Formats: sequence, structure tokens, C-alpha cells
Amino acid sequence: MTDYLLEPVIFTALITLLGLFVGSFLNVVIHRLPRMMEREWEAQAAEIRGEDAPATEDRFNLAIPRSRCPHCGHLITALENIPLVSYVLLRGRCGHCSAPISRRYPVVELLTAVLSGYAAWHFGPGLAAVGALIFCWAMIALAFIDLDTQLLPDQITLPLVWIGLAFNLGAIYTELDSAVVGAMAGYLSLWSVYWLFKLATGKEGMGYGDFKLLGAIGAWLGWQILPLTILLSSLVGAIVGITLIALTKHQRSTPIPFGPYLAAAGLIAMFWGEAITSSYLGRF
Repeated sequence: MTDYLLEPVIFTALITLLGLFVGSFLNVVIHRLPRMMEREWEAQAAEIRGEDAPATEDRFNLAIPRSRCPHCGHLITALENIPLVSYVLLRGRCGHCSAPISRRYPVVELLTAVLSGYAAWHFGPGLAAVGALIFCWAMIALAFIDLDTQLLPDQITLPLVWIGLAFNLGAIYTELDSAVVGAMAGYLSLWSVYWLFKLATGKEGMGYGDFKLLGAIGAWLGWQILPLTILLSSLVGAIVGITLIALTKHQRSTPIPFGPYLAAAGLIAMFWGEAITSSYLGRF
């Protein structure tokens, strides 16, 4: 029975299905984690001022309270929370008040399922696939949180660094010394760019979360993959930024989150980085 489940097609199908449900949970993380951070900051600020912490109505974390419609407050039932299926059956609307449901929810679920299935197919059963799933899920959460809030939470980026190093104790993706140097070089490279830009312009060109995210990617994939990651993320970011300025009313002074481009580049590097780098170096 176990051998049957480990057949490539069956294994990929099961992990794809798992990805759908993980995607549903990631929607909760993307929506709630920034609000949990905001509450924590408000409580810390009040403590520094010597005031009582702001009163909150209910406990608020990733599990409590139950999900509800933001328009009418209708509690989402289990049948209304089946990944993708419920969205289709409800025709993208609340089952109680018919208010539209954001397309973000099925997009995150589908993206998570596709990436999870590809990770299972690419690496096959084993630790490499487990790590790739963790990496993919973290990149998805970070990308969408940054798009919404321009935040890359330490609650995800910092554990991601240590988890990457832990996997590479057994050289799953790269040698341990390469992973350690990758974590340091990833953080310090963008940290240096940040300070050079700030000294030259007096402005902050990126946030500290970007340093930590690139450090995490280095911890997983090694320092050798960092040039490709930076190049890909910068190229995609530049194309998107120029397009937004040219086709919309997006102002040049309006900040564009860099995290989603780093996350996308990290995913490309996870699956195809070695092949891309080898192909490029082979030309010389």
C-alpha cells in the first residue's frame, strides 16, 4: 500500500490535493497575520507610553475567530469553505448576502496546489519534496502579504532561514557551508544596497524584510544561486514597475513591494536555478 502511494502520479496527485487545503489556510495567514502584528505593535507602543493595552473585542489569531463574510458577518460553514469547489458553486459570492468574494482566494488555492504538485513531481517522495513544499508555501504567503501591506513578517522569514539551514545539514539542496554563506551574503547584499541608496538619496529603497527573505533563499539554495535570484527579481520588478507607470496612474514615488519578485525568483531558483546557471556558464 505504501509503495503504491509513492508511485509518481499518485504521489503528485495527493500532494496537489493537499496543496489545495494548504492554500485555503494560506489565505487565512495572508489576511490575519498582518492584523495580528498590528495588534501586537499597538500593545507594545502602549506599554512604552505607560498606557494600558488597547482593548480588543475577541481573541484574534490564525485559528480564532471563525472565518466570516466581511460584508454581512455570516459565519463561513465547512461546505462553503471547500477549496475552489465552494467558490465555483457559490459563483464567487457570499451564500448569505451575495456580496462578491475576492478572486484572491481561489487564485492562492490554485497556485498553492499547482506549485505543490510540481514540487512533488520534480523531487519525488523524500525530504527534498518536503522542504520544497515548505519553501513554496512560505514564498506564496510572503508574496501576497507584501502585495497587500508591504510587510514581510519576521514570523515567516526568520524561521525560514533556520529551516533551510536544517535541511542542508544533510546537503539536501546545497552543502551546509554554502547555505551558511548564502544566508549571510543574501542578507548583507541587500542591506548594503539599502544603505548605499539611503546615503545617496536620503530615502529608503527597500525594507529590512527584503534582506531577510534573500537571506532565507540563500540558506535554502546556497550562495551560488544568489546572483541569479537578484537578477531575476530585479528584471521582473523593473518590467512590472515600468508597465505600471506607463499604463496606469501609478506614480514613480509610490513604492512597489519587492518581496513578490524575490519570492518568484526564489521559486524559479529552487526548481530550475542549477540548470539555468549551468546553461549560462556553459556558453563561456
